[in-house]
Amino acid sequence: MEITLDKHSANQASVKITLNEADYQPKVDAKVKEYARKANIKGFRPGKAPIAMVKKLYGTSVLVDEINGLLSSSLNDYLKSQTFRILGDPLPVIEDADKIDWANQKDFEFEYKIGFVDNLDINFDKSLNATSYSLEVDQATIDDAVANLKRQYGSMTNPEESQEGDFIYGDLKEVDGDFEKTFSLPLSKVDGRSLKKFIGLKKGDIVEFDPSKSIKEDLAETVGVSEEEVEKLSGKFTFIVQNINRTEDAELNQEFFDKVFGPGQVDSEAAFMEKVKAIMNDNYNREVKVFSDEKIKDTLIDSVKIELPEDFLKEWLLRANEGKVTSEQVEKEYPIYAKQLQWTIISNEIAKKNEIKAEHEEVIEKTKEMIREQFASSGMGAQLENSMDMFVDNYLQGNEGQNYMQMLTSVQNEKVLAHVKENIDLTEEVISIDKFKELIEN
Repeated sequence: MEITLDKHSANQASVKITLNEADYQPKVDAKVKEYARKANIKGFRPGKAPIAMVKKLYGTSVLVDEINGLLSSSLNDYLKSQTFRILGDPLPVIEDADKIDWANQKDFEFEYKIGFVDNLDINFDKSLNATSYSLEVDQATIDDAVANLKRQYGSMTNPEESQEGDFIYGDLKEVDGDFEKTFSLPLSKVDGRSLKKFIGLKKGDIVEFDPSKSIKEDLAETVGVSEEEVEKLSGKFTFIVQNINRTEDAELNQEFFDKVFGPGQVDSEAAFMEKVKAIMNDNYNREVKVFSDEKIKDTLIDSVKIELPEDFLKEWLLRANEGKVTSEQVEKEYPIYAKQLQWTIISNEIAKKNEIKAEHEEVIEKTKEMIREQFASSGMGAQLENSMDMFVDNYLQGNEGQNYMQMLTSVQNEKVLAHVKENIDLTEEVISIDKFKELIEN
């Protein structure tokens, strides 16, 4: 057997494996004899068929299996002995494989494409600058959130006369046509210039208007028709009021507090407002942390400048997901994949160099945190904690163990990122929600 490496560039190469008869024939002969001992061939007692007949029946398939097994183990051993880091999986050159004459050929040559990165030297210090953001929710945003909760947990009433913010249920009819539709019109969807027509209405009142001009957005969804029918909603229509629906805001009392957060969680308006603020801060800061961490990763990726074998990786992604993705999809998604791959390479190298490892106990704790977040609004509380070990075990054992490995990787990445933050020039900045939105858009 002969294995040769031919580097085409700094990150792509081909590996050729040449096999002669002596490399594979002993294993093929042994496997054929094993088949002969077990073969049940018509006209012969079990295990008594002639070797020549067994070889004729099964020889080619045995040859293919043994050579494939020999290629796989030899290629893996060879690549493990190299100093560079293999990316993806070796890709067999299909054109060469199609030319093989398995029945008559004695010597074989196989070629594989590989992609790799070499000579990684990841260093970072205080000369590398990045910013870590945190967010403080302003009072106006908190007040808006409370107003929405009061509306959400409010009670439905049917007033005698309509006012802004109501829902008017009634029959829409085309004046010079046969279109009719009964639906609930939210006055929040009505254009300001037309809104006065719908204020002060009572049951039985009739309004004449042009839906295409008066309903300012989501016309099809608001009326409850398909996009194809929207063109019918232009011109003179009447709306006959059947009922008026209004949501009265809930009062800030114990009943409301219990509905929002569960019985006994808060017992005063001040405690309620504080809890809303804390939850909003936590929710926003989870998003801000993800954003900050991604920006820090970008900074590190830009400083390391890993050159990926782009052509190889695109081909590998297409072939590895055969039938599931198109070339166009691979082209579109490649930048995201490339960034994730670069970070994985950098993270693993930093972990190896600094002996950073995820411990089993840390995986358990992170899984518990994830489960608590998922059930945060369920009100399970103590019941959740009593069953926590069961939830954790079920999750980590799921997906054939992949959930555990993903969580293990996540913990290690967090520890690596924490190590990076400790060793670079990290500026901490408190921002507003508007500033955060601006940063995301940019």
